[in-house]
Amino acid sequence: MDRTTQLTARPTARRTVHHDLGLAGTAVYDPVDPLDPVRQAESLHARAARVLDTNWTGTSTVPSRSLYPHQWSWDSAFIAIGLRHLSPLRAQTELETLLGAQWGDGRIPHIVFNPSVPLDAYFPSPDFWRSSTAGRTAGAPRTVQTSGIVQPPVHALAVWLVHSADPGLSRSRSFLSRMYPRLAAWHRYLLHRRDLGGGGLASVVHPWEQGMDNAPSWDAPLSRVTPAPARSFRRADLDHGAAEDRPTDLDYGRYVRLAADYRDGGYADGGAADGGHGGGGRLGSGVGGRMGSVGGGGGGFAVEDPSFNALLIASEHALARIARELGATGTARHARAERLTAALVERLWDPAQGMFFCRNVRTDEPIPERGVSGLVPLILPTLPRETAATLVRTLRGPHFGLGDTTRLVPSYDLTGHAFDPHRYWRGPAWFNTNWLVERGLRLHGELSVAAGLRGALLETADTSGFAEYVDPYTGEACGALGFSWTAALTLDLLHETPRTPQGPDAAHGTTEELSTTEKFGEGALGGDLR
Repeated sequence: MDRTTQLTARPTARRTVHHDLGLAGTAVYDPVDPLDPVRQAESLHARAARVLDTNWTGTSTVPSRSLYPHQWSWDSAFIAIGLRHLSPLRAQTELETLLGAQWGDGRIPHIVFNPSVPLDAYFPSPDFWRSSTAGRTAGAPRTVQTSGIVQPPVHALAVWLVHSADPGLSRSRSFLSRMYPRLAAWHRYLLHRRDLGGGGLASVVHPWEQGMDNAPSWDAPLSRVTPAPARSFRRADLDHGAAEDRPTDLDYGRYVRLAADYRDGGYADGGAADGGHGGGGRLGSGVGGRMGSVGGGGGGFAVEDPSFNALLIASEHALARIARELGATGTARHARAERLTAALVERLWDPAQGMFFCRNVRTDEPIPERGVSGLVPLILPTLPRETAATLVRTLRGPHFGLGDTTRLVPSYDLTGHAFDPHRYWRGPAWFNTNWLVERGLRLHGELSVAAGLRGALLETADTSGFAEYVDPYTGEACGALGFSWTAALTLDLLHETPRTPQGPDAAHGTTEELSTTEKFGEGALGGDLR
């Protein structure tokens, strides 16, 4: 794997930001400069809404009309969270369309393909995944084409927030009662079929599943994978993005090989539900065969990731609230979320380094790369107090530099050997991960740090044209412009009304802040609906 020379760029001068005082004395970014008549003409809220209108297809929202012309799983969850402020009905439809493509084994595919889009507009296209045939045993739908891998489980969080935006509409459409069985099946799939390490956490079997496609955390596990020949595929992404900002051809060849082997194995997994316990699965070997055991021969990819599992835990808290809304007591789901939090800390937390790290299931060893994934567990309401405090120190220290050298949280360690402020997930700042970190900071009482990050997010969304990702030092736009989750999460931040946690439930994340409370759970909630 090639190594990118460490860059030493430093922040450039920043444009003046206008503030007023919001609730609890926090600074709130004012996106309209009163001295600029052009910017006055259309507010940040209106421009964010226009991005979502432009990218709306009638049943779902594409991340980007040019680069990503289909429906993506975790994109749609984040998009729905923002859409609820414009149209709760559209937000419900967004999630219904995605979950309508769920497989029989419970997985929610990472792409739902639009049949009207030409095959050569995006790779890997439907004819690569062959979901309706290769995925038949796993219960792939016959009427819609999808990919065969998954993305992070943000969906229950989104469903609960969308319901809360208009409970009357939700109840009239039986939205929660229709979504809950699908979400429960999705979580069962992850907790049983994807417990490849046997320690209770879900594993990803492809870098694309974790969402941070070319993060340096994948370099070591991917090094065992023989790349597919370059002549066997064509990268459509390079038609719309600069090659120096995208994953390398070597990385892409390995992605293709892993996906092809997983497809050729019938998209079968190796968790307990398939007769194994951390082994026995048929993960792609990367050498043209099947991995008979996670710990055995071959070169398969299986990683326990802190962000993926933290989002699963947060979604268990959301399912507990949905269960209560549907009339169940909810204790089972809350207890499960508690057990998963304990497993996350036990398996992935390194107190000496002040970070959560990925674990390579193949070798049963941590992957010593600091990435934003290791900060996302801040979203967990019952994360141990000292663990949360240590994560905040790491976030503000030299590795991520928030509030000092960087305006947003970078995706990778600023001092790391592979840091590049422009190359996809190897350094740039992304809006969805920063939005999660902002919520986590607020949840754990770091209100001033959260307010600063919120202001920087709104300013950068504004000045970057709702970019897909940005240089963490300067805010320079990278990737696609008019990116849907950037616009959607901007709307959510603009509608945020933060308040200080008070009372005995504060330690469990119960606050008077609507968005934080409803996303990440509340004290003793649970659910008996399974």
